[in-house]
Amino acid sequence: MSIDVNNESGTDVDEQAILDIARYALTRMRIHPLAELSVIIIDADAMEQLHLQWMELPGPTDVMSFPMDELRPPAKDDEEPPQGLLGDIVLCPEVAAKQGREAPTEHSMDEELQLLTVHGVLHLLGYDHEEPAEKVEMFGLQKAIVDGWREQQGLTGPSPAPTTR
Repeated sequence: MSIDVNNESGTDVDEQAILDIARYALTRMRIHPLAELSVIIIDADAMEQLHLQWMELPGPTDVMSFPMDELRPPAKDDEEPPQGLLGDIVLCPEVAAKQGREAPTEHSMDEELQLLTVHGVLHLLGYDHEEPAEKVEMFGLQKAIVDGWREQQGLTGPSPAPTTR
């Protein structure tokens, strides 16, 4: 898998963990090993501009996803996953730090960025959380992926719980 992480935010973040959890999520979702993903980390001002431009909403947000080839996980275990460009995930560490402090289980900015990376990957794969049933499915899958990655990394303690979205 080709995953590029580009930190343009000026904030020190654990880029290796973002890369690792993105790779784990894509592998777990059975995405083609030659798929390409870009993760861009930007400051709150730049995120606010993107949020306004693409969502017509004021203020910065935590994560935005921009799909390219609209890849989806294979429907069956024996089905070959399609190859292509997943797209871009844009993260904002300033918003992540605030959300980590305010989450039901308080956690660090880096833990929130890991959670948001998985959230962004799932959006690129067509998952959404607008409807209650979609939210249950997406957030359940998100938790399973984050928990699995944390276990693989030997991390203990509760996994970060998302803030209410």
